[in-house]
Amino acid sequence: MEDSEFHEFFIDELKDIYWAEKHLVKALPKMKKAATSPELAAAFEKHTQETQTHIETLEQVFSLLEEKAAAKKCDAMAGLLEEASSIIEDTDAGTMVRDAGLILAAQKVEHYEIATYGTLKVFAENMGHNDVADLLGQTLDNEKATDVALTECAVGFVNQAAAQE
Repeated sequence: MEDSEFHEFFIDELKDIYWAEKHLVKALPKMKKAATSPELAAAFEKHTQETQTHIETLEQVFSLLEEKAAAKKCDAMAGLLEEASSIIEDTDAGTMVRDAGLILAAQKVEHYEIATYGTLKVFAENMGHNDVADLLGQTLDNEKATDVALTECAVGFVNQAAAQE
């Protein structure tokens, strides 16, 4: 299976999400700094720590597959992070409109990651890499939980406050 085109594609996509996570962990502190509400800043802080864990988990995955942990530029994440930067530039500091925009940007990232980890988990299962599938499934569950937390922040107070500004 290791010599198959499917396996090579799988490895290539792992390199893609590895790049994505390594760049996200650098972008999240900027998003935290730009956040208005302490709750959103705390969510970005928590996600920064979780993203570091995701990087370490991917390094475990590469090791289990006897592959070198290597990153390949993820155009999707590069675009999503560029969009997050634009939201910061295009909104006023200290506003809930900015927080609403940051949540939007963060959820776009989460949905991309959920799609990627969900698919990679199934790929691993189909190739019999059950240990790898388990690790990817743990990260998938964490990404889903982060998305829910962001939704709760938005629905709980940010969106209503932004609408009143």
